[in-house]
Parts: sequence; structure tokens; C-alpha cells
Amino acid sequence: MKFLKQIGFVFIIAIILAFNQAKDKTTIYLIGDSTMSQKSKKAYPETGWGMPFTHFFDSTVVVENHAQNGRSTRTFIEENRWQPIVEKLKKGDYVFIQFGHNDEVTTKKSYTTEKDFKANLLRFVKETRSKKAIPVLITPVARRKFNTDGKIVDTHEIYAALVKEVAQKNKVLLIDLSSSSMKLLQDFGVEKSAYLFNHLAPGQNPNYPNGKIDDTHFNELGARYMAQLVLAEIKLLNLAIRSKIIKPEKK
Repeated sequence: MKFLKQIGFVFIIAIILAFNQAKDKTTIYLIGDSTMSQKSKKAYPETGWGMPFTHFFDSTVVVENHAQNGRSTRTFIEENRWQPIVEKLKKGDYVFIQFGHNDEVTTKKSYTTEKDFKANLLRFVKETRSKKAIPVLITPVARRKFNTDGKIVDTHEIYAALVKEVAQKNKVLLIDLSSSSMKLLQDFGVEKSAYLFNHLAPGQNPNYPNGKIDDTHFNELGARYMAQLVLAEIKLLNLAIRSKIIKPEKK
């Protein structure tokens, strides 16, 4: 009996320690669309930038990637993907919010009017703040589209501006990933920028036997570049989690 009591006591202590450790960790919740989301093996090498992003922080930070393919602000809320996150939020957590790709396309079922898009973003912000967590708005990451002169085309101009408007009016932290990713693609140029996206020749990958030319979704290299753009902005904004970013080893 005494032995069983000792085992029970140790078990309780272990639970308390585990709870306290979880309590001490900062969680970054990612909500958004396919350009950010976790991909299945059958989609490889398609990679959302949220995937490499999880590996850039030390053990005191947990990144939960809740982004989903094809979702807009409206469908993310309607499918009850947002409410469970709100219920888990605690003081000091972050919510990184990146939508627009599916909100802006009028032919998609996920289409969201400009008015509703702003309202949904504001809902994310207010409900995050109500839990004393920190919202960070992110403009939609660029598509690979160039004009005949080799200049990158801004395919998110209207909805990126709406994100900025909500951020400015409500004093929300903003990462302008749209602008930084367009600059990155412009620096790579028309041909080399293709190396960042899910471009595959027929027979190159069993997941895409007929090949794939996708100028919206990234491969592993492209996703890593986009994640690094976000990390650079975290440092510029001087967020508390900047000190948790793992520094690369010197060679």
C-alpha cells in the first residue's frame, strides 16, 4: 500500500511539472491558407511556409499550424476552425493571421467581400486580444507572376491594402509579407524564381506523374525563404519571441 501511495505521489508531481512546463511555453498559432499550411505526404514537395517556420524557435516556443488549404477568413470561421483556438489562447501567446488568397477570388466558394474580409480580420484581432494574446496581421504572400517586362505583378493589391487598413486603424502588429515576398521574387527574376515554387517535370515526382507548374505554392526551398522573411520582420518589430529564434551555427 505504501509503495502504491509513493507511485501515486510521483505521478501527481509529474503531472504538475508537465502542466507548469506547458504553462511557461509561448504558443504561436498560425491561421491562414494553403501557402502557410501543413502539407500531407501526397502533396510533397509542396510546402507551406508554416512548416519550416516551426523549426526556427527554441524549446520554449510551440508553433501550432492551423492554416488550411483553400480557406478564407469566412470559411475558416464557418467551419469552426477559429473558436477552438480562441478557447486555448493564454496571455502572451501569438496569433499570426494570413488570409487573402481565397478571400479575393470572386469565382471561388470561399470568396469574401472586402467589407466582410475586414470584419473577419477584426474579429480575429479582438478575440485574440480578449485573451491577452497578441495578434499579428500578415499580408498575403506573393504569387509568381511577371509582366512582359519582367516586373513582378501584385496580384493581392486590394486585399493586402485591406489588411494594412485594419492593422493601422486598430494598432495591430503588421508583417507586410506581400511586399517583401514580391521583392524577393523580383530579385530572383523570372526564371530563377521558379526554383522556389512547386514546378515539376513529368515523371520527376510520383505525386505528380504528369508534372506540375504551380506559381502559388512553394517547394521546400521557397517555403524556407518565405519563413525567413517572416522571421526577419519579427526581429524588426522587436517582438518578445525574437529572443527565442535559434541562431544558425557558425561554420
